[in-house]
Amino acid sequence: MKILSNVEMKDYSNMKIGGRAKELIFIEKEEELTEVIQTRDKVFLLGNGTNTLINDRDLDISFISLKEFNKMEILEKNEDYDLVSIGAGTNLDDLIDFMEEKNYAGLENITGIPGSVGGLVNMNGGAYGTEIFDCIEKVKICDLEGNIKEYKKEDLNYNYRTTDIKENKWIVITVLFKFHKGFDKECAQDKKNKREERHPLDLPNLGSTFKNPDQNFAAQLISDAGLKEFKVGNAMISPKHPNFIVNLGDAKFEDVMGVIAHVKKTIREKNGIDLQTEIIIIK
Repeated sequence: MKILSNVEMKDYSNMKIGGRAKELIFIEKEEELTEVIQTRDKVFLLGNGTNTLINDRDLDISFISLKEFNKMEILEKNEDYDLVSIGAGTNLDDLIDFMEEKNYAGLENITGIPGSVGGLVNMNGGAYGTEIFDCIEKVKICDLEGNIKEYKKEDLNYNYRTTDIKENKWIVITVLFKFHKGFDKECAQDKKNKREERHPLDLPNLGSTFKNPDQNFAAQLISDAGLKEFKVGNAMISPKHPNFIVNLGDAKFEDVMGVIAHVKKTIREKNGIDLQTEIIIIK
């Protein structure tokens, strides 16, 4: 493993906000993960930092990175499908490229979502009617005691943007996918284009800030409430996609939290709906 001490976490966050952490540990083997969990008081799996808002104070936290767990391996080939093992640190973009190369179908709708496979599995990430769990067979995790276990898909609870993995604060190590043949390149390119057109990718952000309530869309509620371009400090609701909060430059943790609090209060007063955050917040 590789250990960095006194790390500026804003350099590892897509929002470019974050304080100085006790350490950042790059795990290279499964047994190292067990060792770190059993010898540290407070650990947090960083992932790619694409959906995590990190406090900008000093952080007595050992952050863990699994970016070295990026192996993609075909374990079993069948006439109708293949079973493929994907490391949790693999970027989704790399997985989609691999699927195109091998002619695997099933996840084209989530093309372009920033983040790692482990992060998406943790929250059952998805888009356009597709969720990453649609193609999963098994998930190998490390629990809070450092025990490594493997769960079949049917033994895990997973719903809209949540899973047993997220609720129990387990760490995803590898994922076994079942892929059928027939990659839809046109669909994948269409979803990538839509993200580039509709999302404020030119500014630091954490993707969708709020979960969509039942029978509603958070972005529409925020837009209808006239909250586009609402700012606290240098954190602003994007006029391009109102479910995104962007960093206009040197925004602070409390700036973003202020925007979140104002949106929640406004939507509750106008619509009687309590918006729930989709991003992870480290206070």
